[in-house]
Amino acid sequence: MSDPTFLRAIDTVRLLAADGVQAANSGHPGMPMGCADYAFTLWSKYLRHNPAQPEWLGRDRFILSAGHGSMLLYSLLHLFEYGLTTDDLANFRQWGSKTPGHPEFGHTAGVEVTTGPLASGLASGVGMAISLQQLAASMGDGKLFNQRVFVLSGDGCMMEGTSHEACSLAGHLKLDNLILFYDDNGISIEGDTDIAFTENVPQRFAAYGWHVIEIDGQDVAQIERALTEATAGGIGKPVVIVGRTIIGKGAPHLAGSEECHGAPLGKDELALTKKALGFDPEKSFVVEDQVRALCAAKVAELKKAAAAWDAKLAAFRSGNTDKAALLDKLVNRTVPANLLDELLAAVPAKPNATRNSSGEIMQKVAALVPALTGGSADLNPSTKTYVKGTGDFGPECRAGRNVHFGVRELGMGLAANGMALSGLAIPYSSTFAVFSDYMKPAIRLAALQGLKEVFVFTHDSIFVGEDGPTHQPIEQLLMCRSIPGLTVIRPAESHEVAHAWAAALTTNGPTALFLTRQNVPNFTPEQVARIALAKGAYVLSDDANFEVALIATGSEVGASMEAAELLRAKGRKVRVVSMPSWELFEAQDEAYRNSVLPEGDYRRVSVEAGTTMGWDRYTGRCGLRLGIDHFGASAPYQVLAEKWGFTGPGIAQRVEEYLA
Repeated sequence: MSDPTFLRAIDTVRLLAADGVQAANSGHPGMPMGCADYAFTLWSKYLRHNPAQPEWLGRDRFILSAGHGSMLLYSLLHLFEYGLTTDDLANFRQWGSKTPGHPEFGHTAGVEVTTGPLASGLASGVGMAISLQQLAASMGDGKLFNQRVFVLSGDGCMMEGTSHEACSLAGHLKLDNLILFYDDNGISIEGDTDIAFTENVPQRFAAYGWHVIEIDGQDVAQIERALTEATAGGIGKPVVIVGRTIIGKGAPHLAGSEECHGAPLGKDELALTKKALGFDPEKSFVVEDQVRALCAAKVAELKKAAAAWDAKLAAFRSGNTDKAALLDKLVNRTVPANLLDELLAAVPAKPNATRNSSGEIMQKVAALVPALTGGSADLNPSTKTYVKGTGDFGPECRAGRNVHFGVRELGMGLAANGMALSGLAIPYSSTFAVFSDYMKPAIRLAALQGLKEVFVFTHDSIFVGEDGPTHQPIEQLLMCRSIPGLTVIRPAESHEVAHAWAAALTTNGPTALFLTRQNVPNFTPEQVARIALAKGAYVLSDDANFEVALIATGSEVGASMEAAELLRAKGRKVRVVSMPSWELFEAQDEAYRNSVLPEGDYRRVSVEAGTTMGWDRYTGRCGLRLGIDHFGASAPYQVLAEKWGFTGPGIAQRVEEYLA
């Protein structure tokens, strides 16, 4: 490639990125400068996208997993007319700007994923690739629905354990619509990566089952050959292009140094860089007319290609009305208006563990909501999250809605995020509640991005029993409740489970369901009629002029009801409140919240087999908080309930002592 305008455009990307970081006096110029050759080549010649419609269905996805290099993406979005101006570039990292320090989904047009935590974008790209494969298979047209996922990662992504989980899964699934560029510049914040990272990355990916291409990442001809090979089809596996690059390429003194990794070049070095590349050292954010014209011509081609694809889609729709209807349900992630009624009809009649009733109710959810897809971290027999009759996603069945993620909790959570970000799925992922610890970064990013997905956490308390303290969650409920934008629901029994699934599928943002291992009694018809789970908390049982309110969640609701009857037998007046969700309760107006927990001269008691931390918001400082503020023990769950006072008599005794 010797087209001088094309090469000038690449250098323009380098300098726009460097100018943005310099203007902010903060950021990472080195990676964008080193990756400009690959990124501009990809965007101008191989990436299918439509600047006029950033969410165009036919687009490929581009994920900057090395999100610290955000000025690379912003520079491309500017050049390819996604609405970012040079003023936006100059306001990099500033209050209210469209160019935050790391790319944010939903904030800047053209950003597909919120990235920054290294390798999280790569792992989400795996989920995107899964959803796009599912779409093509469900539509039965892999030529029309052949969108690809391009990911750009750096050395940090390769070091993070997340990349091992995600890339192992991608290789196993033979995701041949996934193309990864590894920016192998050999530099990290502390210096040469050799101080901590000496593995052979190409051999590692070959072992995963990827197709490996090694190139000089600054040679446009080699980049083009690699991308042509990667996108030609027929490889049958994901592709990694390992590109050896120079961090900060173009900077006379700092190129190849950690000094340009996470700090501006400095005014003098930036001026020398511009001079060395043939630009005016006194000018910033320059896009010369010939470069602007080159990009504008490409944008016109992209829009024309998008219109042609849309015409093919229209023809497909007219000739495949059933599949067109399914496509609409997937794209809109349609949930029927009568979902709750349908789910209540699927509630098992006998007392059940809420994980079991959830498993039965999920079958109905899957039948009613085609966008539902997901799986567990090798725990379907325990979490009851296998959807029958919908197939297993894999190389031989791309339409399968059950994804076997293997024992890869963090990779699973981030892949599920990517499935949600594809715009085609309502994903669920599942493991034991205690292992939500492994998934915290994924849960946080789901909440940060406002993604519609469901985290199913079973074995939700010390009543896991014999597995002991390593498997008995204590602080995990609180951890999830502390995440802004995440709705946490811990249902008490099977009917509340049906309400919980309905809420999860109609609430904005992600939801975490916490479900029991042990059986719990079903509510009576009268109690079922009282359920108001969508409001977070409601009065389940009540006495006029009550003197104490028992506020319980999950399996402790049944024990609290038993305790209430024992207290009433001794002349006490009791209100029992089921509070499956703090978040849904706090979203109600003050009048409703006061109707459940009014101001007044009565005592408040919280009952939850987890940490008591945080419950003072409902009990008050002087209230009684019954919980577990220590790790559990290995024993049958009935013994643990007896020893630590979570039986009806045990709760009643503690409340009597408190009221005395």
